[in-house]
Amino acid sequence: MSGDIGTDDDVRKVLSSAKTIAIVGATNRESMPVHGVMNYMISQGYKCIPINPREAENGGEILGQKAVGKIADISEKVDMVDVFLRSDRIPAAVDDAIAAGAGAVWTQLDIEVDEETIAKAKAAGMTVITNRCPAIEIPRLGITKL
Repeated sequence: MSGDIGTDDDVRKVLSSAKTIAIVGATNRESMPVHGVMNYMISQGYKCIPINPREAENGGEILGQKAVGKIADISEKVDMVDVFLRSDRIPAAVDDAIAAGAGAVWTQLDIEVDEETIAKAKAAGMTVITNRCPAIEIPRLGITKL
């Protein structure tokens, strides 16, 4: 199982260059961490596309952004995939991120990612960051959008 994967330099590079971020597990429930993180990322100038099959099925929005059912439904280039799912659902999300050609995959605090999934993402050329939160890392590292 993984601990922290990705250096501060990796975090700076990803967050400084990313424009479009797929937020897997996005929700309208304000009590969920994903809601606060997505809201923060939007306030920092990132284009966030919420991945939520139920919301997408009903034509819904999350934080004013049209929800889509899966990463493959996004028609533009995805720079980063931020995954807010249980550990057992991470491998499938990483497979979807690889298929979409995303440059980075990010998992949140206290979510374990198996070594095989990490190796697969790296072999596909992705930057992998685990056990970190962009809403914490941006102010901690003084990152500003390009």
